[in-house]
Amino acid sequence: MNPVLARGAAKRPRPAGPAGPWVWLAAWGPCGFAPVAPGTFGTLGAIPLWWALAPLPLGWYVATTVAFGALAVLASHHAGRHWGVADASPIVIDEVVGFLVTMTAAPRSWAAALGGFLLFRIFDVLKPWPASALDRVKNGFGVAMDDVAAGLYALAVLHLARRGLEALGG
Repeated sequence: MNPVLARGAAKRPRPAGPAGPWVWLAAWGPCGFAPVAPGTFGTLGAIPLWWALAPLPLGWYVATTVAFGALAVLASHHAGRHWGVADASPIVIDEVVGFLVTMTAAPRSWAAALGGFLLFRIFDVLKPWPASALDRVKNGFGVAMDDVAAGLYALAVLHLARRGLEALGG
């Protein structure tokens, strides 16, 4: 076998048996099993959940997002053990919670969803501090919380952009 291919194959997560409910939750159903860009597919898969939660009063939305974040930590932990890699590429529930954080108090519109999607993906890839520090914590907490941190940056920019557009529009 080609040595370069062999090295790449060695880095792929190896499942420890069949995928159970924690693994499917962490993969956000089929999203995490996308052959390319599973994090992007995980974020896209978060949009219907946000759409369903967006009409909640702000307090309920935040409480639901915090509870979902705790669930994401647990699911990431269990799925990481299943894959043998703490932040295995099929684990995308962290993108789901990061997107929910990004969309806190955002208007329920496709423009907001698109803006939040783009901003969250940018900050998730760039990982400004403290997201970069949390990304180095190789357990379920680190896996989920680096995306929460990225979501907080995206949340701030989304709301600043919204306020700026409102100011320009009158």
